[in-house]
Amino acid sequence: MTADSVLDRIVADVRRRLEASTEAPGLEEAALKAVEERRATGLRSLSDALSRPGVALIAECKKASPSAGVIREDFDAAALAAAYAAGGASAISVVTEPAFFKGRVHWIDEVRQAVALPVLRKDFIFDRRQLLETAVLGADAVLLIARILDEETLADLLETASGLDLEVLLEVFADEDPAAVVKSEAQILGVNARDLATFEVRLDRVEALVAELPEERLRIAESGIRGAEDLQRLLGVGYDGFLVGEHLVRATDPQQAVRDLIGIGSLDAHQ
Repeated sequence: MTADSVLDRIVADVRRRLEASTEAPGLEEAALKAVEERRATGLRSLSDALSRPGVALIAECKKASPSAGVIREDFDAAALAAAYAAGGASAISVVTEPAFFKGRVHWIDEVRQAVALPVLRKDFIFDRRQLLETAVLGADAVLLIARILDEETLADLLETASGLDLEVLLEVFADEDPAAVVKSEAQILGVNARDLATFEVRLDRVEALVAELPEERLRIAESGIRGAEDLQRLLGVGYDGFLVGEHLVRATDPQQAVRDLIGIGSLDAHQ
């Protein structure tokens, strides 16, 4: 099994599913209509949400992962998102990949109906059609993973996302050179501590990498955060926000778990 085998398997599976399905008739028109509806009701800006005072937390709804299996048996994306919002989260991430993460695309709409926060779709996206589908689903932002995109494809996807009023969280893994994401026009840059190829968590590498990301961009530390101490550590080196999934999904009281994370972080940030 090669180092990239797990990530390769996920991407290959997504690609097979995409190639096996035909583009829905009128998909582009439906996407543009969805964008107009979001504009009419007021866009939910992820970058604005992450720029407000206090600790900016993207709280994730994720039922399972390849490394952990099912994380929460009684999984209810809308209820979980509502608890996160009540606890003070800045935005909600929803993992929609079905085969390896047991995600469902309809959770995007359910979560958006349950909260007034920006909703980020997390999946393995490398095709324009997936962005059109993301707009139709009602997401406000989308994750793009630099490792699975060449420079031309990344530029095309960023342009398409902009036209659909989808903000992009562009992710680099902690073991990677971030030059490609820095070179891009993405304004929200994420560093994932958990390498999806090896599942190793490297918070030390996440700490070091922040210095290589432009301060004028929003810099988000993703994954591997298991409590307020980890968040405080990353806040101290200059990260602007945090994406936390498994720690919150496993919590007996997700609302209190969010409060514990951002409460400790906010206190330390102002000492």
